[in-house]
Amino acid sequence: MATDNQQPLISHLIELRDRLLRGVLAVLIIAACLLPFSNDLYHFLSEPLLRHLPETSTMIATEVASPFLIPFKLTLSVAILLAIPILLYQLWAFIAPGLYDNERKLVFPLLFASTTLFFLGIIFAYYVVFPLIFGFLTQAAPEGVAVMTDISSYLDFVLKLFFAFGIAFEVPIATLILIWTGASTVESLAEKRPYIIVGAFVIGMLLTPPDIISQTLLALPVWLLFELGLLCSRWLPKKVTD
Repeated sequence: MATDNQQPLISHLIELRDRLLRGVLAVLIIAACLLPFSNDLYHFLSEPLLRHLPETSTMIATEVASPFLIPFKLTLSVAILLAIPILLYQLWAFIAPGLYDNERKLVFPLLFASTTLFFLGIIFAYYVVFPLIFGFLTQAAPEGVAVMTDISSYLDFVLKLFFAFGIAFEVPIATLILIWTGASTVESLAEKRPYIIVGAFVIGMLLTPPDIISQTLLALPVWLLFELGLLCSRWLPKKVTD
């Protein structure tokens, strides 16, 4: 009997291993395809900063291996980002058999929407927030100080911001999940709207330079995405608990 009970667990572990391996393989294949363009990728990533640097300033590498390792690190990071749809599909395929029909119909759109919103957050950070941040920081340098950013520090900085803005754009998904699971209701979250707006501006203050324009550019999308989550939650199917 014990052996019979262990069979489903073993089969699930094997399936989980296979899907993890497929995800890792997808990341490695994408990284291998992007590797010849690693320097181009880094130049594209650094363009918002280079655009605001004085003509006499450049980016620098303070470590011996940085000119090779940093573009490689960026390439691997980009490969992981591009592989997110594949990784989420593997997750979906693993958990789907254990879901109810209405849950299965809801989870897949949520995964797709969360992926799209995450990428939109990254795009918003690159094209809207970065020009503001780097324009402010380069102009704020004291007189006589040459702005010459290390390529490793720059990559770490922008990756953190990409992740922060990608997560911030998941507000509608978080709102939908809170309501669908019964942790909150549309009415309860609507009553907390003033706190949400204040929290959005606090996040904007922490993630952007200390000026009202860039703070507002982050706070407004977070607030509007929260309202979008409330609106969409009114059409959520009821969760099956039996």
